[in-house]
Amino acid sequence: MWSIISALIEGLILGGIARLVIPGKQDIPIWLTMVLGMAGALLGNLVAHLFGVADTRGFDWWRHAFQLGAAVLLIVVVTPVWGSRKQA
Repeated sequence: MWSIISALIEGLILGGIARLVIPGKQDIPIWLTMVLGMAGALLGNLVAHLFGVADTRGFDWWRHAFQLGAAVLLIVVVTPVWGSRKQA
């Protein structure tokens, strides 16, 4: 249960970091960035559990890397879709 709660909180932060990592301008609102960050954090947690690296001793570098990667991927995929939705 704690991993889900922490993933949601970390997702708020990871959404902002992911937006900074992606080159160029992301034409999506900040609230959507944070929602995608939370979704990416949950997805990254799932991937970390599948690889068996979610619960390690000390700081979970791999889990956070998976979370950030998932957040970046979601933002990269959703940004063009959101932009085309606004055009229509």
